[in-house]
Amino acid sequence: MTVTQFSPAYAAEDADLVSRARTGNDAAFSDLYRRYGRVVHGLLLARIPAADVDDLVQEVFLTAWRRLDSLRDPAAFGGWLAMIARNRAADFHRRATESVELPDTLEARDATAARVEALAVLEVVRRLPDAYRETLVLRLVEGMSGPEIAERTGLTAASVRVNLHRGMKLLREKLDAIAPERAGGGGLKA
Repeated sequence: MTVTQFSPAYAAEDADLVSRARTGNDAAFSDLYRRYGRVVHGLLLARIPAADVDDLVQEVFLTAWRRLDSLRDPAAFGGWLAMIARNRAADFHRRATESVELPDTLEARDATAARVEALAVLEVVRRLPDAYRETLVLRLVEGMSGPEIAERTGLTAASVRVNLHRGMKLLREKLDAIAPERAGGGGLKA
């Protein structure tokens, strides 16, 4: 388990927004959504099929809205919300119905070569350890910078850099193992 520490200024801003949201200030909760929407999306995308992510993002924020009064430390909103997202992903897998994998040769209507490749890479990313998986999805899919990831997840900037570096290395190794013609990493850049 990684210990996270949000900067005091960022945590204080969260605490202020939570306090205002608790009094019924919808704009304050909207600000929390803007601050953490991409983080929640990335955390879920690292764990569940892309087609289900947007609905679960809404469920996570609806759960947070309903349980806002149960949050003991308003400054801990970011970590609390990330926990809700991770739990929602686990719930998704517990209630998921059995599915059958379609053959790789079956082409979907919207399947462009780039989309198919991106989804294949995302599947490999989902098999990486949590720390790497989350930071890589936040960087590569959500487009967040290293400092943004650190600020919004409570990880130190150094931890984010290490996770991105090690995660990219592991991702390249796994991609090279399944597609030797990609030797050299296939142009992936963090």
